Amino acid sequence: MSTPKRVRIRSRVRTGALALAAVAALALGATATAGASGATDATADPTPAVAAAKDGPTSVAYVEVNNNSMRNVGKYTLADGGDNVFDVAVIFAANINYDTGTKSAYLHFNENVQRVLDNADTEIRPLQERGIKVVLSVLGNHQGAGFANFPSQEAASAFAKEMSDTVAEYGLDGIDFDDEYAEYGNNGTGQPNDSSFVQLVTALRANMPDKIISLYNIGPAASRLSHDGVDVSGEFDYAWNPYYGTWQVPGISLPKSQLSPAAVEIGGTAQSTAADLARRTVDEGYGVFLTYNLDGSDRGADVSAFTRELYGSDAVYTP
Repeated sequence: MSTPKRVRIRSRVRTGALALAAVAALALGATATAGASGATDATADPTPAVAAAKDGPTSVAYVEVNNNSMRNVGKYTLADGGDNVFDVAVIFAANINYDTGTKSAYLHFNENVQRVLDNADTEIRPLQERGIKVVLSVLGNHQGAGFANFPSQEAASAFAKEMSDTVAEYGLDGIDFDDEYAEYGNNGTGQPNDSSFVQLVTALRANMPDKIISLYNIGPAASRLSHDGVDVSGEFDYAWNPYYGTWQVPGISLPKSQLSPAAVEIGGTAQSTAADLARRTVDEGYGVFLTYNLDGSDRGADVSAFTRELYGSDAVYTP
């Protein structure tokens, strides 16, 4: 699969006949209170007890923070009732990088991701105060390090701790796995193995039992969810089809309420297609609806195309 490339983080635009989707389920994890610098006190919870009153699927918005602000997620409400259109906002994306000196993977933030985290008080906390969960997506970076090739339990656990520490430090609501662009084997790294992702997810869940863990169902990790009698499928809180403009049911034994067979790129998927996918989501009883690439433009028409089917209401954009 070829995609436009950028330094450290890539644009992720997919359409049509690529295959397979992912695992995950609903979780409500609490978050930590931000300090003045955007770092947090992990003992407190900044998210008020706000529950969305709307009736319908959980709506997810990925935001490419190289180009756009996380604040855009909070600019859409339903014309009928005023509830948030989006329930989960995904910071896209941090990276799993590789240190050739220590021969170990580490969590990396490019300057745009770091800016979002450092400015949590203006980029993240306002969303959480509205009841929107904010999770950090982690993506490969062409360096050979990936979720599927940790050589030991110790290595997997060390990376899991980096991720959970980041969630605690910045008051986030969870982690999203996206196993793309790892280029397994680069820098002398190993090829995917069957134990790596199971060990990683197990360790991460132990570190943050009440936070969201979601899986963008793609790459070697997504097909390696069980090993040596341990199946981590049930550890995920959401799962979604990664191919925009298509319908593919994630191949995992989770309730429909926790899966998104539909995936749309806002502004890239035709409004008629988005409406059809949303209608099918409701008609077939699925509980999650995935969107990607919410930008700073007024996308009210694109968003309304699916909110009318999901929630019976147009969307209102407030700059």
